[in-house]
Amino acid sequence: MLNDLEQKIIEAAVEVHQNLGGPGLLESIYESALCHELMLRGIRTLRQKPIPVIYKGVEVREPLFLDILVDNQIIVEVKASEKDIPFYQIQLSTYLRMTGIEKGLLINFGKHYVKDSICHLVNPLQYGNRPD
Repeated sequence: MLNDLEQKIIEAAVEVHQNLGGPGLLESIYESALCHELMLRGIRTLRQKPIPVIYKGVEVREPLFLDILVDNQIIVEVKASEKDIPFYQIQLSTYLRMTGIEKGLLINFGKHYVKDSICHLVNPLQYGNRPD
């Protein structure tokens, strides 16, 4: 079940997709437009937020970069592919796990209907499913 903020993000994504004329553009363009649309709706975003990767107590040299962090609550991973690639879900799941953020949306602007290509993920570590 989607919360109010997730629904607003999806509505903004549909608006961006329609206004840009559908698929065919680069991810970075959809990402910029989605951040702008969310800002117009009064929703705070951080774009390309670096997340440090800690290995055995040491920060490794290269951080992860989240496409969009919405209101410090939801990670949005933006894609522009005509195919649904399972790795994209794994990538978002990893971001959720490493940040401790509860929810994420994978939005693929490369499809004819963006609303049909949105994947909602929940961080399983937030719900007591921690591995032993």
